[in-house]
Amino acid sequence: MEQRKSARRRSSDGTSNRNMRSINNSREVSRRAKGKNRYAYEEDRRSARYYDDEEDYYRERPKKKSSLNDKKKRRPEEDYQNIRKMSDPENNKNRKNKRRRGRKKNRVSRTIGIILVIIQFILSVVLAVNVMLFNVLTSTYFLVLIGVLLILLGITLLTQIAAKGKGIGGKIFCILICIILGVGSFYIGKVNNAFQKITGSNKKTSSMVVAVKADDNADTLSAAAEYTFGVQYATGGDQTKSAVKQIEKELGQNITLQEYSNLGEEAQALYDGEVDAIIYNSAYSNIIKEQYSTFTKDTKVIYKHNIVVEIESDTSDESVTKPFAVYLSGIDTNGDITEQGRSDVNIVAVVNPTSHQVLLITTPRDYYVPIPGVSGGQDDKLTHAGIYGVDVSMQTLEELYDTDIEFFGRVNFTSMTSVVDALGGLDVESDLEFDTGGESGAEIHVNEGMNHFDGISALAFCRERQALPDGDNGRGVHQQAVITAIIKKMMSPAMLRGASDIIESVSDGVDTNFTSSQIQSLIKTQLRTNAKWNIYSVAADGTGGTDICYSSGDEELYVTYPDENSVAEIIGLIKKVKDGEIIEGSVSTE
Repeated sequence: MEQRKSARRRSSDGTSNRNMRSINNSREVSRRAKGKNRYAYEEDRRSARYYDDEEDYYRERPKKKSSLNDKKKRRPEEDYQNIRKMSDPENNKNRKNKRRRGRKKNRVSRTIGIILVIIQFILSVVLAVNVMLFNVLTSTYFLVLIGVLLILLGITLLTQIAAKGKGIGGKIFCILICIILGVGSFYIGKVNNAFQKITGSNKKTSSMVVAVKADDNADTLSAAAEYTFGVQYATGGDQTKSAVKQIEKELGQNITLQEYSNLGEEAQALYDGEVDAIIYNSAYSNIIKEQYSTFTKDTKVIYKHNIVVEIESDTSDESVTKPFAVYLSGIDTNGDITEQGRSDVNIVAVVNPTSHQVLLITTPRDYYVPIPGVSGGQDDKLTHAGIYGVDVSMQTLEELYDTDIEFFGRVNFTSMTSVVDALGGLDVESDLEFDTGGESGAEIHVNEGMNHFDGISALAFCRERQALPDGDNGRGVHQQAVITAIIKKMMSPAMLRGASDIIESVSDGVDTNFTSSQIQSLIKTQLRTNAKWNIYSVAADGTGGTDICYSSGDEELYVTYPDENSVAEIIGLIKKVKDGEIIEGSVSTE
């Protein structure tokens, strides 16, 4: 009996084991039938639960709380459909094509990015070279510029190489930087050309004209071919002879000439009808107007011929690290800056770069002095020296003050307004309250004390003399005040960094025999040291009267006789500046 129970128990256990194996096998087959891939199958096997007997299988298991991750799990049916799609050959082909197109687009985008980086690199090099050639930045500022350019280039490079996507933001950034670099290079190149234009001047222009009466029928030179032409060779004879040859060459015939001893006689002959036309240097027009105030209204110019002469002066080897003098000339003309004309502004600036002392010397335009190499020892107005050239004015002042003047700067009245406006206006102190007249260029009211002037107002302030008690001497003081205001504003680092804007804006109305390297050296030194400058102004004194002038013939004109004590005092101040002394009473640029 016991044996049967034991056999039955073994038989029952065997049947139970077989049933359990069958259940487990059926679960595995079911998983395979549902399309599980090998990896999912292995994962399920590792996580599957195996049962020891039926009782364990049918035992109720505790329910798990559903979590957010469980809810996100896809149902087996969805997995099955996705797997079928993945196993579809057509879908596989489409997926591969899509990946291939994506890789191709990424390659194109990266190539474009690399090209933009190369363009930015080239433009950075061009900008750096232009700045280096312009040569106004100190080495510190230049290294800062190079550092900024490298940082910008590095940012662009990282956005294109390390970008996971198309790097659109980096490309936009690179394009903007390239535009800025391109515009900057163009602008610096343009300013550099303007800089070269105003420096290294070594010529003067004589404008020879043919004038007839205003009501004459002749409007061209050919219409006056049979006229009698009045000439004079006492002043500017070589230019007059050259003009006569050019006129005869253009007409193809000789012309009839009538010679006179001076400009006054020549002009009077035209008024009297002795000649039909006169040939003269247009720079002499103002000298003729001193005798015939309506001359320009009574005549008209029918021909003009420019004669360009080189100035014999080489300042390229002059050092700007030791004391030097500059002649600042305001030309009373609205034409070419190199055209000869009366100099109504005559200021000598003596500069000591070591002690940072500037001495501004104003000489009245009517100062009665000899003109070296021209007047043969006869006295003339200082302003008349300008009609023979800026070099003659320099020689006249050198002889007066017993000093060398190495450099000059010419400014005509057309550029005065541009200089002041480029500086953003000037704060100028006036010693008087007055109103300017229309002949000064603008009618303005000037307050005693500080005034803010734009270009037109500053020009009127400099030109006015009729409303001043001291006349021309008072005007000279005001010209010094404007020059001082310009120097004070130009000495600030902000203005020096913007010197390119100023140079570009006044390039047509300013010239100088400073070389570009000499001016660049001065700007770089000031940027490096940021030194304050001491400016002292002085005006030569004298007494008024009338006398015969070399350039005007026998006609007596108003002149200013030099005060010898005043001239001696100025000579002593020049020596102090060159010796490195600071003049008491100087105005500081701080």
